[in-house]
Amino acid sequence: MASILRVIPFFLLAIGMFYYPQEVVRSAADGLSLWWNYVVPALLPFFILSELLLASGFVHFIGVLMEPLMRPVFRLPGQASFVVAMSLTSGIPIGAILTTRLCQENALTQTEGERLLTFTCNPSPGFMFGAVASSMLLKPELGIVLVGSVYLGNILVGILFRFYGGRGTSSSPAPTSLGRAFQALRKAQSQDSRPFGQMFGDAVRQSVNTILVVGGFIVFFSVLVNMLETYHITGGIGSLIHGLSGGLVSGQEVSALVNGTLEATLGCRSIIDSFSSLNLTIGLLAGVLGWGGLSAFAQVASFTGSANLRFLPFVIGRILHSIFAFLLSQLFLTLIKIPVFDLHLAPGPFGFMETWQMSSWIFCGIMLCFLLLSLGVRVFYSSK
Repeated sequence: MASILRVIPFFLLAIGMFYYPQEVVRSAADGLSLWWNYVVPALLPFFILSELLLASGFVHFIGVLMEPLMRPVFRLPGQASFVVAMSLTSGIPIGAILTTRLCQENALTQTEGERLLTFTCNPSPGFMFGAVASSMLLKPELGIVLVGSVYLGNILVGILFRFYGGRGTSSSPAPTSLGRAFQALRKAQSQDSRPFGQMFGDAVRQSVNTILVVGGFIVFFSVLVNMLETYHITGGIGSLIHGLSGGLVSGQEVSALVNGTLEATLGCRSIIDSFSSLNLTIGLLAGVLGWGGLSAFAQVASFTGSANLRFLPFVIGRILHSIFAFLLSQLFLTLIKIPVFDLHLAPGPFGFMETWQMSSWIFCGIMLCFLLLSLGVRVFYSSK
């Protein structure tokens, strides 16, 4: 009986796809457009870069330098800082991919991998600025509020999850130096004897395969959400909750939140169309971006399954991140009156190059901030 129940949803989806081929083509085209304009430039170059940096030993080098920061704050080894920087730069699912790689290389324990996974799943800055704030809202200055809320909420989740997994490793940072960092670099390079040409080719092949998998998830969930709307399932849920709430929440608003639960992009579009209050709209957008959607959950699960990481901590982290992002956005909007920014950004979607450039600058800035903070923590502990 259970096996039959597992088949029925896919059978009904297949019937719907055959019955509404034009809707399927349109929604699949929307998913492909999102993938090409925002996901490929934000992820593919950094997929290749991350593979090369892992193979060249840079992650081991930077891990030694970052140990004074990562251990006291997040109870994670210094190598986790690279995953944090890449996830803040490129977005879903690069955090899951790199966390899985470090677990497979025994650089992270299972508990540390689960701890790291909880706060390395967020949209890319190019998507939040370009797709949401600039293209959908036509208010690019609000991208600062969205990005600030999502990023700070992520960091708060990471700090909170430092208590996950019991007492474990001591929070005192290990002594570090450039000498130890170079020793770790040389050791990592000696363990990977591939010539550069083979290393680069493997990085490109692996990255292209990964980006195609991500694109497949995006297209599938775009079609799924569209089919649920075509079958009036989301509308029916909205009407039901509208009746149960005594008319306090409209059916259209509930449908928008259901879409956000399934897929972040379509949820953001629905929220902007359904809610009239600017503050509430920004808060819900930040919450949906922090949640990520079941599409992001499926992507993360597909990459972390081989590392035997438990999924419940990740789900709890997404819930907390969604709540934190919502509350922080309301706090920012209270403290900062809109419009007060002068970003020189024109309303409208970002292109391929704009998304790539923004991700590049943010990556460099995050790594520089991490290095400065790590140096500060090291000086603090050495003076005690």
